[in-house]
Amino acid sequence: MNKIAQSVRLWFAPQRIREEGDTPDHRFSLANERTFLAWIRTALALIGGGFAVDQFLPELAWGVRAGLALGLLAAGVLCALRAVNHWVRCERAMRRGEDLPVSRFPTLLGIVVAVVAVAMVVVVLFGWEGR
Repeated sequence: MNKIAQSVRLWFAPQRIREEGDTPDHRFSLANERTFLAWIRTALALIGGGFAVDQFLPELAWGVRAGLALGLLAAGVLCALRAVNHWVRCERAMRRGEDLPVSRFPTLLGIVVAVVAVAMVVVVLFGWEGR
């Protein structure tokens, strides 16, 4: 079974993680869980921001509004999925005594949020109706 399928399977059966390696210090597992919760809060904020852009900026051209909203919503979905994946990967690495996994996802998420923020600055500076 490939690594991706195995990792996704652990999302729905986290008790199987206990079958690997040794139990890490509980403080590290709890810190991993707090990091997961921080990523979930970020995902919820991005999703809320996407809905806010769509619902509260009706004067904005539909394509611009939809693009900004969908960018934020997609970032929120990816962030939520990445939170679960990262939690599983870190927990497995700790149990195996391996280095914690690295990821390009924070960079990607930061770029998406920055692009949407720059677009919103343009909207604020030049008006809602594209004057």
